[in-house]
Amino acid sequence: MDFFQVLPIIVIPLLLAITLHEAAHAWVAYKLGDNTAKMLGRVSFNPFVHIDPFGTVLLPLMLLMSGAPFLFGYAKPVPVNFARLNNPRRDMIYVALAGPAANIFLVICSALLLHIVGFLPEIAGNWLVGNIVFAIKINAILAAFNMLPIPPLDGGRVAVGILPDIIARPLSRIEPYGMFVIIGLFLLPMLGQQIGLDLNILWAIIGPIIDLVEQLAFLIAP
Repeated sequence: MDFFQVLPIIVIPLLLAITLHEAAHAWVAYKLGDNTAKMLGRVSFNPFVHIDPFGTVLLPLMLLMSGAPFLFGYAKPVPVNFARLNNPRRDMIYVALAGPAANIFLVICSALLLHIVGFLPEIAGNWLVGNIVFAIKINAILAAFNMLPIPPLDGGRVAVGILPDIIARPLSRIEPYGMFVIIGLFLLPMLGQQIGLDLNILWAIIGPIIDLVEQLAFLIAP
């Protein structure tokens, strides 16, 4: 499929997957005592208030048009003042888990939507199936990727919240450099191709988790 064939079946699932992930963070943080996102109008499940022009629109389009082997994007990060949470260390875990949980919820909803495909005209049914298949894939990827135990990813914040201080404190200090670690993981496969080694460490870690989430979707689907 070329760019213009793919675009109609990825726009809605990608937009919902990325922005509702952030909306869930904002909503849970507000419920647990931090009104920072609320004051900025970010406690909303309206995707448009979470769109980042580059991360939500341009980056996915660039990857798609360049024929990259993966599709990725992000929304505007939700500001959270952890000191305002009712129980900062515990509640930080709940706020972090909310994003991946939203993606798993979207996987379940997408799989359930397959039950109505047979009632639609063929053209509409085919379009919906394309959207659903992509929604399951992108939400599984986002849930698995964000649970990597690398600050500032959600999994890093969960790890800092549950690990003993002797490990949690050094791990939390990685946060300013965490994105460089993540970018390095993305670039390793290209380096591996140059030297004849399989260095796709990132996919080796998150691939089995993605497969597990997709199997959950298949159990729900008709």
